[in-house]
Amino acid sequence: MDSKQQYVKLSDGHLIPALGLGTYATEETSKTMTMEATKFAIDAGFRHIDSAYAYRNEEEVILAIKSKIADGTVKREDIFFTSKLWCTFHRPELVQPVLEKVLKKHHLDYVDLYLVHFPMSLKPGEQIYPTDKHGKLIYDTVDLCGTWEAMEKCKEAGLAKSIGVSNFNRRQLEMILNKPGLQYKPVCNQVECHPYLNQSKLLEYCKSKDIVLVAYGALGTQRDKRWVAPSAPFLLEDPVLCAVAKKHNRSPALVALRYQLQRGVVVLAQSLIEKEIKENLQVFEFQLTSEDMKVLDGLNRNFRYLPAEFIADHPNYPFSDEY
Repeated sequence: MDSKQQYVKLSDGHLIPALGLGTYATEETSKTMTMEATKFAIDAGFRHIDSAYAYRNEEEVILAIKSKIADGTVKREDIFFTSKLWCTFHRPELVQPVLEKVLKKHHLDYVDLYLVHFPMSLKPGEQIYPTDKHGKLIYDTVDLCGTWEAMEKCKEAGLAKSIGVSNFNRRQLEMILNKPGLQYKPVCNQVECHPYLNQSKLLEYCKSKDIVLVAYGALGTQRDKRWVAPSAPFLLEDPVLCAVAKKHNRSPALVALRYQLQRGVVVLAQSLIEKEIKENLQVFEFQLTSEDMKVLDGLNRNFRYLPAEFIADHPNYPFSDEY
């Protein structure tokens, strides 16, 4: 166990590091930059690396991990590596083969965590966003309970140590939890979560079911212009957050990360800058008071940086429900 890390126990008994490195990158970010940032993060002490097929840089992230194993910095079992099943692979017969393909290509035996990335199914094929001749996304109709059974088979086969979901609302979680013959429940639900969208109701629900909430966009996202409105507020410039940060002599980013840890949320921090990556690990070095936590709770405005409006008419679109 790494002294720089704290761990959260998942319902299946496995441990997940409470702080993870997010590897989503904007189109302007070169894949080499992501690879170098991942290597540096491992050198600095990160042990939880969050990736996805749809990020289009998973290969570089895996190569970075493998190079740090090869040079003796870490062993494979020291790293907690997450990958995600993309929406074009929801059909049950596609789930295991796509994971096997990634593992085989990179000579990996397993992923630590495999997530259903989104509940919205898209037309199977090579395109990440399959569109018709008018540029409209082509949806697929898949029973997510069937997808989940295929995820369970990945766990049974040892290809994924743990399985979970991402961007599911309460209703969609309940559908899986109430599925007849459920073998393994999702260990986590990875969702956008930060002081402007603190997900308190979803967090409470997940805790009641022993499902860990994992926060992405915890620092207000990278404001990728493809998905985030230019008018979106800058979380890390929020005067209330900055005042709490000043009081503790820490950066607003560290306070935003610490806020999640103290709520029992596993938090992902994304950065390509060495200084920031290093600084994010200081999240274990200080504590917020209950008063600080109350003040930060008060920032919630149910504001979503990534509402995925381009797919809002999908029957499984998760963000129309209250939570």
